[in-house]
Amino acid sequence: VQLQASGGGLVQAGGSLRLSCAASGRTVGTYVMGWFRQAPGKEREFVAEISKPTRWNFSSKDYGDSVKGRFTIYRDNDKNSVYLQMNSLKPEDTAVYYCAADPSGPLLTARPEYWGQGTLVTVSS
Repeated sequence: VQLQASGGGLVQAGGSLRLSCAASGRTVGTYVMGWFRQAPGKEREFVAEISKPTRWNFSSKDYGDSVKGRFTIYRDNDKNSVYLQMNSLKPEDTAVYYCAADPSGPLLTARPEYWGQGTLVTVSS
């Protein structure tokens, strides 16, 4: 699967952005999908993941502690994409955000097999 991330930009603190991750080659429903980020001088950090859908189209979600309650990950099967809605942004959210996918997951503990290119999010104070 190929992943294309987009939607980054410059936003003021308290604002919102939505990141998109478009997949090609395979459907997003066959992967555990998620987002990581890397700020300058820091290690890559887990942000969020969404599991493969169950038979009843249920998907579990998991978030990093620093973004819980502010970020939401969701999947659109018709557009074969995964999104990260980011609200109440803080300057410390400034980072390059990467879309990731893995056939098994979870992304928090297993290094994802597929990565998209990063998209830069800058939050000004």
